Amino acid sequence: MDYLETGTPLLPELLELFEVIERLGKNATVSEVSIASHDEIRLPILALVIGSSDRTLPTLGLFGGVHGLERIGTRVVLAYLRTLAELLRWDKHTQRLLTTTRIVCMPIVNPIGMCLRRRANGNGVDLMRNAPVEADGIAPYHLHAGHRFSPRLPWYRGRAGQPMETEAEAVCRFVSEEVLTARVSITVDVHSGYGTRDRFWFPYARTKDPFPEVAEVLTLNKLFDQAYPNHVYCIEPQSRQYRSHGDLWDYLYDENARRNARGLFLPFCLELGSWIWLRKSFRQFFSLLGVFNPLARHRLQRALRRHIPLFDFLLRAVASSEAWSAIPEDQRRALEHEADKLWYGR
Repeated sequence: MDYLETGTPLLPELLELFEVIERLGKNATVSEVSIASHDEIRLPILALVIGSSDRTLPTLGLFGGVHGLERIGTRVVLAYLRTLAELLRWDKHTQRLLTTTRIVCMPIVNPIGMCLRRRANGNGVDLMRNAPVEADGIAPYHLHAGHRFSPRLPWYRGRAGQPMETEAEAVCRFVSEEVLTARVSITVDVHSGYGTRDRFWFPYARTKDPFPEVAEVLTLNKLFDQAYPNHVYCIEPQSRQYRSHGDLWDYLYDENARRNARGLFLPFCLELGSWIWLRKSFRQFFSLLGVFNPLARHRLQRALRRHIPLFDFLLRAVASSEAWSAIPEDQRRALEHEADKLWYGR
C-alpha cells in the first residue's frame, strides 16, 4: 500500500484497523475502496468482507468514522471486529454462522476528517448531508439540516448538481455491491454527539412519513426487547428528533426501492449519546474531541463493550430473518397501526 510510503501521518484508528485485519487473517477479504486526499495527505478507505463470498446471503454491514470528530464510532466497530476475530479462532458456532452469513465493514469512511480533526471531509463537506436527497419542510436558515452557503460553515452539503464526494460515493458503491445484493441485510452506521441516550435510528431523516418497512422494524424491535430487556437504546425513526437533507442511508434505501430490489434492506444509525459524557466531566467541553468522544479511560472502555450485544443480535437476526421478516398481510396492517401510534403520533 503506497500511502504508507508517502510520509502521510497515520491515524491511530488506521493502525488499529491494520492490527484487526492481521488478527482476522484469512477470515477477511480486504479491499481499498478508494483513496481520500487533501493537499499532501492521502489515506485509504478500506473495506472488509468477513464470511461467505456469496453476495446473496444475509448480510450485516457496519460503518464508522463518517464524521471525522466522532472517532468513537470507528472504535466501536473495531472493538466488535476484534471480538469477532478472537471468536473465529476457536468458536465453532461463530465459524458455522459465517458460512451462511456475511459481515461487511467500512470502519473509517472519512480518514481525512479524522486526520484534520474536523467533522467534514477535506473539502469541507458533511458526508451525511451530501447525497442528492431533499428533506420536507425545512427552512433555509436551519443550517444543521444541511446547506449550500459555504464550506466554512458546518453541515455544508456541497455545491448543487455536483457529484457526491469521494468518500460518500465509496460508501454508496460498496453498499450497492456488497449489501443490496443480499436477500436480507441490516446496516449500522455509528455516530456520536446527540442527547443523553444511545439512540438506534431507522429512516427516514428526510421526512416524517412512515418508513415502508416499519412493520419489520417493529417486529425486530420486539424481538430485541424480549432477548435483551435491559438494553439501553431508544429505537425510533430519526425524523422524530430532527430532519436533514442529503442523508446517505435515505438515498441508498430509496435507490434500492426504485430498482425494485426484492431483498429486504434495513439501514440503522447508532447515535451514541455524548451529552452524558459531558455531564459527567464538564472539562470535556473544552476539548474538540471531548464533545463527541469519551475521554476518561473507564468511559471509553464502557462504550467499546456496550454495543457488542447489539451487533451480535443483529447478526443473529439476519441469519434467522424468517423469524421476523415473513409477516402476513393482516399482521402487517396491525403492526403498521401500532407503529403509527408509537413513533408517528397518529
